Amino acid sequence: MKRTAKIVLTGFGVPESLRWHEEALWFSDLAHGTVHRWDTRGEPETVIEVPGGAGGLGWLPDGRLLVVSMNGGCVYRREPDGELVEHADLRHIAEGPVNDMLVDSAGRAYVGNFGFDYYTFDREHPNSMLYAPPGPPTAPIACFAPDGKLLGLSQPLLFPNGFLLTADGTTLVAAETLGLRITDFPVQSDGRLGVGRPWGSLVSPLLWRLVNDPGLLGRITRRISALLDHPAIAKRSSSPIAPDGLAWHVDGETIWVANALRGECVRVARGGQVVDRVVTSQHTLSCLVAGENGRTLFAATVPTDDPVEAAKLGQGRVEVFAL
Repeated sequence: MKRTAKIVLTGFGVPESLRWHEEALWFSDLAHGTVHRWDTRGEPETVIEVPGGAGGLGWLPDGRLLVVSMNGGCVYRREPDGELVEHADLRHIAEGPVNDMLVDSAGRAYVGNFGFDYYTFDREHPNSMLYAPPGPPTAPIACFAPDGKLLGLSQPLLFPNGFLLTADGTTLVAAETLGLRITDFPVQSDGRLGVGRPWGSLVSPLLWRLVNDPGLLGRITRRISALLDHPAIAKRSSSPIAPDGLAWHVDGETIWVANALRGECVRVARGGQVVDRVVTSQHTLSCLVAGENGRTLFAATVPTDDPVEAAKLGQGRVEVFAL
């Protein structure tokens, strides 16, 4: 029997970056550039509108909100009087929209970016064509000090997206959406990231080799993959998994993955083994395990991740499942 999430909020463009803060769910709407707060009982409130569009969220130790400006190429800081002040600059780093962000307990911010204009490419080509040689562009994770100063960059990654920290703060875990894998990094004493290590692959090794092949087999594989991208077919598939948002399961060891390719959250163990799935109504971009008892799986879902089309449709949702 399928385990299925329940829709609790709807009417958004692209809900993303689910966070639990001060007994409430917070999230961004990428299509409308807004940040929302929901206490899980009444109606959600709009907290702020972010110039350049809202992306990843986090908080400094003193409680001030940090929010990514996706098209503004920066991170804003919300002061106590509500004013937005530029906190960190990524304009010289990001080759595409700035994306998700994790802020640790010391106030250091880890920020990813697309690496290229993904939305324009996706409107004009099947997603599988990204893997035609030389392959997708790469992008680093930028690490900023609590005062917004750049500390360093990670190695180049294939679309760094959702992030997690281990409980002891010594390891950062990152989704590589276009790499179809999860990678982890040792966090050095000054907050900079060491060399990345494989945490788990979410695609079969054979398919990964074929889709990246420069020859005839690669061209055939990419064309077949493009046909399989049709929603009616994709929703019945179980592989591959394109990781977007990540969330620790209650065991603190396995990870829930928001699958950007179809309507589901997938729980995986180190190495990439799938141990559980929860079905959602639409493609899933973010997930979170939180709530009053800490055992609710929240999922942000969309009919399309294209912010222009999603804004017109207004069918972005938040869904929940009790673990």
